[in-house]
Amino acid sequence: MKKKARITSKGQITLPHEVRRAMGVRPGDTVVVEQKGAEFRVSPLRVVSPFQEFRGIGNPGIPSGRKGIIRYFRKLRGR
Repeated sequence: MKKKARITSKGQITLPHEVRRAMGVRPGDTVVVEQKGAEFRVSPLRVVSPFQEFRGIGNPGIPSGRKGIIRYFRKLRGR
């Protein structure tokens, strides 16, 4: 794919819709510009949450949400 983009007086570039779609970026996402010799590469910055691997393990066997937790503790207490 080969697309053109114009640089504004403020140094900003608008990526064409086809490029944004192919890169999988949306408004507010960050892109990284890397230089290798005379070439430049633009790629999306993918940030993984440091808590991603721990998501969902905080309450094994307990349903999510306030009502589920209340039911779990009532059952645990024999009510």
